[in-house]
Amino acid sequence: MGRRRRRYRVADTAQQLVGGFLLAGPFVVTEEVWSLARNMSALHALVTVAIVFGIGYGALYKADEDRDPEREQEVGGIPVRFVSLMGVAFGSVLVLAVAFTAPQTFLPDLGHLEQALVTAKAISVGAIFSVVGAATADSVF
Repeated sequence: MGRRRRRYRVADTAQQLVGGFLLAGPFVVTEEVWSLARNMSALHALVTVAIVFGIGYGALYKADEDRDPEREQEVGGIPVRFVSLMGVAFGSVLVLAVAFTAPQTFLPDLGHLEQALVTAKAISVGAIFSVVGAATADSVF
């Protein structure tokens, strides 16, 4: 009841970035991920996104007994730390995919719109691994 909110700092996002980029990298440049994404339906992509959210929430608030989402700073009723984690999980994969020109490399036969759709699916796959790294780095450091 008299518990104070845990202060969220920019350093927390920096820690998440290190872990997120570290684990996202290998999956962005793996042809199998792009083949999977090419064959995924919208429903598969949504399920994958839900998995990322579940892993992220579980890693931040269920695996760490000292962390309570009710005590953290919020934006729109959602803990800022969780918003940051999701941004890092998906954003790190997107940045690496663009930096490495992965869509053009693995999807050269597709038009721009099709490339964008498959890239979104590939990002959802890579984010599964990125969120593990990001949440672990946030919790450990």
